[in-house]
Amino acid sequence: MSWNFPFLRPAAHIARLPDEQVKRLYPKLRWQILESTFIGYAIFYLVRNNLPVVSREMGQSLGYSKGQIGDLLAATAISYGVGKFIMGAWSDRSNPRYFMPMGLLFTAFCNLAFATASSYPIHLALWSLNGLAQSMGWAPCGRSLGHWYSLSERGTKFAIWNVAQNLGGGLTGLIVAYSTTLLGWRSAFYVPGILAVLCAVYLLVRLRDTPQSVGLPPIEEYRNDYPASGNENSEKELGTRDLLVNYILKNRYVWLFAGANFFVYIARYAMLDWGPTYLKEVKHASLGEGGVSTAALEFSAIFSSILVGWLSDKLGGRRGMMSTVCMVPVFLAYIGIIYSPDNKLWLDLVLFGVIGFFVYPTILLLVVSALDFTSKKAVGTAAGFIGLFGYIGRMIEGKGIGTLAERYGWNAALYAVLICTFLAIVLLSLSWKLSPRTARIVKSENS
Repeated sequence: MSWNFPFLRPAAHIARLPDEQVKRLYPKLRWQILESTFIGYAIFYLVRNNLPVVSREMGQSLGYSKGQIGDLLAATAISYGVGKFIMGAWSDRSNPRYFMPMGLLFTAFCNLAFATASSYPIHLALWSLNGLAQSMGWAPCGRSLGHWYSLSERGTKFAIWNVAQNLGGGLTGLIVAYSTTLLGWRSAFYVPGILAVLCAVYLLVRLRDTPQSVGLPPIEEYRNDYPASGNENSEKELGTRDLLVNYILKNRYVWLFAGANFFVYIARYAMLDWGPTYLKEVKHASLGEGGVSTAALEFSAIFSSILVGWLSDKLGGRRGMMSTVCMVPVFLAYIGIIYSPDNKLWLDLVLFGVIGFFVYPTILLLVVSALDFTSKKAVGTAAGFIGLFGYIGRMIEGKGIGTLAERYGWNAALYAVLICTFLAIVLLSLSWKLSPRTARIVKSENS
């Protein structure tokens, strides 16, 4: 069964280039793939995280309650989560050069249309569609990096690429806050939407599909990095059953990572979605200071993601161990936010930074772990499945925190997040001993 448009199908392999050209082109194209997916994914965040920054101002302008804002966040979270699984499987059988720009144009349209509307049902429909469009961002990046970077370097290279979401998310807080101050809340969707259109054109020019589609050998051959199991080296595109059943639904490790991701995403998005509103209402922060809180969450993870990804490679791929360790300071930071004095905004911003510093490496390592325990041909599907659980968590967080804060106060909402963070630690601790060596044994047993 074909479930792809002809222009989206994976690029065909072509005749291999002479060795001299391989030596010259491979490093150049590896950098080109890393650079283009990095910039493209950063722009995806401009058209995803803009709503929370101006939710209070938009709500006041249009008369939306916290519950309605929570419904917007929950709707986009569940559509993103479901879409990430579906689009992940689709992306594994698509050419990222066309798949990713198409998603960026789709999300740009949703943002531009959202800016022109003043009706809540229309806003709910558009932001739900935006979640679906956003789900076309990660999977083609994962497919590209999985084909152009080998097992022994994935922790480090994925960590470098992962900074894109922190850069994009952090810039969102600043760009949206100050454009709203100057031009009103609708500019928070116009400006990112226009930037997304421009970036889609850029991706179309820069992206490529697999190394073999441009006449280069597989990455394992180029890097002389063959895993113990031959599964990883297979360049055959997987069928639907292999992708969804054999590599995902029957994989107990992927289920473990997905369950942990459910609670990690609640810890991640609680302050991204509601942090600016919380600081404005409880700590009397300004619109600009609320935007700085988003930047603090995002920018703080730039160094930590690279450091933890590199350490996980140096420790033999012990992603579970590193993830468990990282979530403990997140738990402590939420305790600090609950008990910090109302007149110490700087302390809250520091604690926001602590959350970002440690939660983003955890999310990165969960995705890399999934790739370790599946195949580079199934990375989009595996990440989509794990992401589905994460965004179900975000959906519950988006609606739940708004409802708890409105009915019982902000402390009740933050205690709920604290409990979820503890449960994330418990589940991650079950992956403490897992590594790519474990993954190779599992693959060999199942092959």
